[in-house]
Amino acid sequence: MEIESVTIEKPEEINFILGQSHFIKTVEDLEEVMVNGSPSIKYGIAFCEASGHCLVRWTGNDDEMSGLARKNALRIGAGHSFIIFMKDAFPINVLNAVKMTSEVCRIYCATANPTDVLIASNERGRGIIGVIDGNKPKGIEGPDDKKWRYDLLRTIGYKSSPPKEE
Repeated sequence: MEIESVTIEKPEEINFILGQSHFIKTVEDLEEVMVNGSPSIKYGIAFCEASGHCLVRWTGNDDEMSGLARKNALRIGAGHSFIIFMKDAFPINVLNAVKMTSEVCRIYCATANPTDVLIASNERGRGIIGVIDGNKPKGIEGPDDKKWRYDLLRTIGYKSSPPKEE
């Protein structure tokens, strides 16, 4: 067996979800998730078929995102893996629906960080061992860091401000 690290190639700001599923209809079912997740989302989905023709199956509504999905899925080349690239939305907008899709077995990551996919391969095929998502911690969050996090989540609309005291 050999172990390899495959770096996800993408623009810095682009988010993606990497997972494993079990059936060829994954591509079409995940497409429904994306379409229902946000009317403005631009996405590309690719799935590595693990039997039969063993093709990278794909779909999407954006040429750039679809191209990234196809390219990275082929480079990963692990049976029954899928990757979704997106812009104009975040993984948080669709992640629970992706996880609830009947074919989805696991999610490895959902991120915009630099990511390496750890692959094991033998004479029969390839499988994902895990991922390295982003960088290692540089320290412990302090009071100023907590305030920055608190303010950021409210600025981008993912948390509401507490009620004002009268």
